[in-house]
Amino acid sequence: MKLLALESSTELLTVALSFDGRIVERQSPHGLSHSETALPLVRALLDEQGVTLADLDVIAFGAGPGAFTGLRLACSVAQGLAVGAGLPVIGIGSLEVLALGEGDGLIYACTDARMHEAYCAAFRVCGEDVETVLAPVVAAPEGAPLPPGQGWRGCGSGFAAYGDRLQLRLGGCLAAIHEQARPRAGAVARLAAQRFARGQAEDAALAAPRYVRDKIALTTRERLAAGGLK
Repeated sequence: MKLLALESSTELLTVALSFDGRIVERQSPHGLSHSETALPLVRALLDEQGVTLADLDVIAFGAGPGAFTGLRLACSVAQGLAVGAGLPVIGIGSLEVLALGEGDGLIYACTDARMHEAYCAAFRVCGEDVETVLAPVVAAPEGAPLPPGQGWRGCGSGFAAYGDRLQLRLGGCLAAIHEQARPRAGAVARLAAQRFARGQAEDAALAAPRYVRDKIALTTRERLAAGGLK
């Protein structure tokens, strides 16, 4: 099976190619926008490995939650390439991707949602399996959902953005924090390979981001109230 994956739900854009039992991942250069680098990065990776779109079986993307522009980019690039090549797609939850990247154990994934909120979810990771313990939600750090028990490892940009506030809320549950962790396309590919094998791919026309936050645009008044407009 040959699978192309993209992840751009955070400030990091990565693409990965899974084939012949291995995964090759590349990330975009710093200082350039995702929109500038996504397609060139995909083309370079495919050319480097001698693979064409026609050789692929499926295209996967990090579906979110995350930065709205990044989610729409990954989805639209995956969708456009898949439609052109007649391929199905698989959207993978970006917090699941983040958790898988941390290895086995109890993982509390948390990314910065902006507007003084974080995307939070909890997972039990064993090998390639990611079991959802707490489904993704968006919440203020003081209202982050509490996972059951102790010994959880926190990861993600939410801890970099709201570390002290999350520590007050989750401190008794957490054994360690990796605030530099980011979702990566290699982990998207690992999860997508399992789901493709189970027949869970879908028509590219149905691909859509998973925003979690219901309202993705604020009025001027709301942005002023949130301190986001100067």
